[in-house]
Amino acid sequence: MDILFVIIILAVLLAFVGLLFFMQKKHISFSKRVFTGLGLGIVFGLALQFLFEPDSFVIETSADWMSIISSGYVRFLQMIVMPLVFISILSAFTRLKFTNNLGKISALILATLVVTTAVAAGIGIAATTIFDLNAEQITQGEAETARGSSLEETSAGIEADTLPQQIVQLIPSNPFLDLTGQRATSTIAVVIFAAFLGLAFLGIKRKQPEQAEHFAKITDTIYSIVMRVVTLILRLTPYGVLAIMTRTVATSDLNAIVSLGEFVAASYVALIAMFVIHLVILSIIGLSPITYVKKAFPVLAFAFTSRTSAGALPMNIQTQKQMGVPDGIANFAGSFGLSIGQNGCAGIYPAMLAVMIAPTVGINPLEPGFLLFLIFVVAISSFGVAGVGGGATFAAILVLSALDLPIALAGVLISVEPLIDMGRTALNVSGSMISGLFTSKVTKQLDQDVYQDPSKRLDTQELEA
Repeated sequence: MDILFVIIILAVLLAFVGLLFFMQKKHISFSKRVFTGLGLGIVFGLALQFLFEPDSFVIETSADWMSIISSGYVRFLQMIVMPLVFISILSAFTRLKFTNNLGKISALILATLVVTTAVAAGIGIAATTIFDLNAEQITQGEAETARGSSLEETSAGIEADTLPQQIVQLIPSNPFLDLTGQRATSTIAVVIFAAFLGLAFLGIKRKQPEQAEHFAKITDTIYSIVMRVVTLILRLTPYGVLAIMTRTVATSDLNAIVSLGEFVAASYVALIAMFVIHLVILSIIGLSPITYVKKAFPVLAFAFTSRTSAGALPMNIQTQKQMGVPDGIANFAGSFGLSIGQNGCAGIYPAMLAVMIAPTVGINPLEPGFLLFLIFVVAISSFGVAGVGGGATFAAILVLSALDLPIALAGVLISVEPLIDMGRTALNVSGSMISGLFTSKVTKQLDQDVYQDPSKRLDTQELEA
């Protein structure tokens, strides 16, 4: 009988997949299909929660088969991350029109990402304090304990390094190894390697322009091919989101989620507050926040539902260009934002965890010295955060180990991780776009006519095909 239930569940899932495919054939917009997949996944997952226990044979077996779609989609995204980051940074150099501003552009983008992450950490601290969150108040079950043990194992190698040693680890000693994504800091290492190649290109451009032009054409060709691969993968998003949400909701411990509702609320208050600060930054530099929200909504919605900053990179870059940001700056800001200064994953989240966990070891988290050091560590640790899954965990491990706080207690939040990660990812993407807009405005390269033009919006026609 259990096998029959599994077959029925999978048949229903395939029927929903067929519905999404039908919507695609009817040229219903990409965003609507993604949100339809999200809604169907949540409703179907809740129905399975009502009918079966999360740890039952039926749910475990069904979830295992669902992973062909859900995990398969995530693995496709992981497959393209490193080539995408590498070629995006390299093409940023080949497309820069004002190479004499390169240092200023890079510094402004990096400074914006890191400073906003420090501000995000402050907001995370404030939200945790206002909601009076404490890790000791949270009951740990088997899943939370297992997750805590896993985090301790993961952190074993990281804790052995001092902060300066961790910074040195960002530098690639074997870029080909980092292109495989084998290290936790592989993303930033690939960015650094691609930047060195870009600088070499600029040198060749001055001395051997013909050779540089040939290299630029090759780079543009590879960039086009990689972007085409990304487009093919992004077309799978509605199906991936459907399976991911169904699997996540069906296998979640709803009682644990309810018990952690206060943390979820505090997290989203902090995330929304930081997004408001993004809009304030735009207002300060003379750009309309309303225009930004309208133009950024498609890519932020994608980031929210897919939970991947890296997968959103092509849409991120295209959105920036539709806001008047030059090609090169858009590529720099989007790519740097994948591994540096993620406001949600590397800013708000680890800061909240640190403030929650500090009282368990007798530390007053509101002491000025502790707060200042926490914000400093968060800002420094924001380098090297991965863009697809696990970035927030890595950032949390770095921050907690630097503060000598027990890492295992971070496992108590495992049941609400997917729910919070959706908002964190959207904020990460927004932060990278803000850095591109801010840099373009300061360097006087922003085309404000394009920014204000309502017809210049992200074209998802290829995704809807």
